[in-house]
Amino acid sequence: MTAPDVHEDVHGRPPVTERRLHPVTPFRRAWAPVAVLIGWAVHDPDQAQRQLTRLTTTTLLMALAVLVPAAALYGFLSWWFTHFAVTDSELRIRTGLVFRRTAHIRLERIQAIDVTQPLLARVAGVAKLKLDVIGTDSKDELAFLGADEARALRAELLARAAGFAPETAHEVGEAPSRQMVRVPPGVLAVSLLLTGATWGWLVVACVAVPLLWTATHSLWTVLAAAVPMLGAAGASSVGRFVAEYDWTLGESPDGLRIDHGLLDRAHETVPPGRVQTVRLVEPLLWRGRGWVRVELDVAGSSNSLLLPVAPRELAESVVARVLPGVSVPPREALVPPPRRARWCVPVWWRGYGLTVTDAVFVARHGLLRRSLALVPHAKVQSVRLVQGPWQRARGVADVVVDTGANKSVTARLRDAVEAAALLRAQAERSRTGRRDARPDRWMA
Repeated sequence: MTAPDVHEDVHGRPPVTERRLHPVTPFRRAWAPVAVLIGWAVHDPDQAQRQLTRLTTTTLLMALAVLVPAAALYGFLSWWFTHFAVTDSELRIRTGLVFRRTAHIRLERIQAIDVTQPLLARVAGVAKLKLDVIGTDSKDELAFLGADEARALRAELLARAAGFAPETAHEVGEAPSRQMVRVPPGVLAVSLLLTGATWGWLVVACVAVPLLWTATHSLWTVLAAAVPMLGAAGASSVGRFVAEYDWTLGESPDGLRIDHGLLDRAHETVPPGRVQTVRLVEPLLWRGRGWVRVELDVAGSSNSLLLPVAPRELAESVVARVLPGVSVPPREALVPPPRRARWCVPVWWRGYGLTVTDAVFVARHGLLRRSLALVPHAKVQSVRLVQGPWQRARGVADVVVDTGANKSVTARLRDAVEAAALLRAQAERSRTGRRDARPDRWMA
């Protein structure tokens, strides 16, 4: 490793120690010039083909002799001019060859820190550090660090964000984790085979292929249509299986730990107190087995999946850990819309339901794919009543609650009088909930 750079602070504060990324990083960044050429070839394939046919062996070798060293030099210089440092209050990242850019990431605004290892990174023993920060749509990242260094830096950043003194933060180490749930690969595979996307593409293929053969009697036409359909059916299942393989959920003082991935391993954290909405999703073919999928809306984070599949009882116990003091209401507690709502949404109106407890606003929708959304009152940012002309004629309305994750949950087709009363009551519950809520802090 290259020795760190030490820079004196102009205000007399302790010097800031800057560090570089792992030496393997230049190999990753050296691909940038090659990617430009590939992008040009994809954008204008005809022109690219004409240029390639004009190249002689000598010219091609000369081009490679120039391109390879240029790519290697670019990778080395981009690595050499990239530094990062952890100060008392921020993570500072300096990048840029010609145009310098310095990112100042305030520690108290960090919402989640994930460690990911693509397949080649696992072979090289390095990892990528991704940071979810309030107010940004994309994740800042440090790629690559040594695997042990990435975990140590993550632990140090979390400790400093939690308020530990800088001189002791690096000694805190990674908070211990207790495993809560591990999804067996067999259960995951069966659940993916029973999802609607897989069977939907198979049904489309079974209908479209005979029709195409009857109309064209052309084997190539049938193959050209069938292969993409079967590929889509397989990709929707195989891709998710690879990404969600060995899904493990653990609990630690700094949040919920999620580890998953067959080829690319990901180590994610859902910070405590930042969960805005929890959804229990129940596809039609899962109901006989009593399985559900648990999804999340998290403020300042792109993490959206807590459990890919789990028995309902186990999922409800996990929800109780995610939202302390909240229990999932039984199905009979959900009040359906009035029968006149069927004139607004025929048949599907039966899938809607609503209940409000002392802790959460709960709305259900869907017949084939049921989804039950739970929003803690303290996380409701605003509440609205929406009523179109047809709904107004039938005396029903929708009640929409907006959360801090820029998402909303809707209670569909409620009685208009009930909706108006719910609007006033929910506004008061939200004010009281925010006033009594505990602060959202790491390692609380």
